[in-house]
Amino acid sequence: MTRLAIIRQKYNPAGGAERIVSAILGQLKHQSTLEPVLINRNWETLDGVAVCRVNPFYLGSIWRDWGFARAAQRAWKRVGADLVQSHERIPGCHVFRAGDGVHAAWLDARAVGKGWWHKLSVWCNPYHHFMLRMERAMFSHPDLRAVICISEMVKQDVLQRFPVRPEQCVVIHNGVDCTRFNPVAARARRAALREQYGIAADAPVLVYVGSGFERKGVAQAIRAIVPHAEVQLVVVGGDKKLAAYRQLAHALGVAGRVHFTGPQKDVLSHYGMADGFILPTLYEPFGSVVAEAMACGLPVLTSTRCGGGECVSPGVSGWLALPQDTAAWQENVGIWLAARAQWPWMAEQARARVLVQTEQHMVEQMMFLYSRLLQVSDKKNNE
Repeated sequence: MTRLAIIRQKYNPAGGAERIVSAILGQLKHQSTLEPVLINRNWETLDGVAVCRVNPFYLGSIWRDWGFARAAQRAWKRVGADLVQSHERIPGCHVFRAGDGVHAAWLDARAVGKGWWHKLSVWCNPYHHFMLRMERAMFSHPDLRAVICISEMVKQDVLQRFPVRPEQCVVIHNGVDCTRFNPVAARARRAALREQYGIAADAPVLVYVGSGFERKGVAQAIRAIVPHAEVQLVVVGGDKKLAAYRQLAHALGVAGRVHFTGPQKDVLSHYGMADGFILPTLYEPFGSVVAEAMACGLPVLTSTRCGGGECVSPGVSGWLALPQDTAAWQENVGIWLAARAQWPWMAEQARARVLVQTEQHMVEQMMFLYSRLLQVSDKKNNE
């Protein structure tokens, strides 16, 4: 049996990337063509999946990632992997799944509108230099056969920056579990949650879901509701600078309409208590939360730098805006609010768009790619 090594350093139960890796492994263990082996530092137990744990000692983030990369390279040779798919930037892998996007593109997006002090702080951060060097080395490595881009946006980011051929880049959107994420199940606790957070039953509610508030635009989401006195914003997720966002809401006069819930295990019900989803991200390679929200029947307001925005039809299932354009975000919230009578129709359109985007379909596309790459490899070996 052909052995496929899948590499992801660590597991975060709330992480979208980790949920995707778990979905891939869960689908792969039900087929007999490929034997998956998970190479990781720390992961939950997965029945039916072989696990190779590598946990070299480290101090600091650079040593951590460098040490894991070297250990993973040794591990995939030790387990005899025929094909190596990495979710980390590790030179020598055969397939790189760009689930975290392109670090260089993230730095560019983060720098928009910032002054020299920001550029200096980035330049002085050795971790960014390390990540950029690892990225260049991986995308330039002769063993790299394919890049799984989770959006067309990521594909263009890769092609614009690295010596990768267009035919090497395959766009495979993240899959979503539309059985779990559905409007009926999501709304089961709608009334209870609104009462818990002190939100009126008929109030229009936008929900944000995610960690990393700076990158994902929580400040812009807060500004977006300022002109619209009816609108409530529910922010699901944690951030070490939470106090600064509370202070911003207070300074803008919307503290009573912005509800910070912290991280939540029951994300499904938080989608269901809302009428729309907002993600004004500076840079999001895809954003599984976008597909989850659409599966729950929510119109989506997201940015032009969100890969998941490729699933949104403006005016039909949501609206798009440039990440830094506050006026456009406020206008889009106003348009969403004015379209209240159309929300049920928009909910149907949003869900219909992602119904075909299942986790099974995602893995089938990957299996097709693996088969093609292995056939090419066998052909070269026989020549």
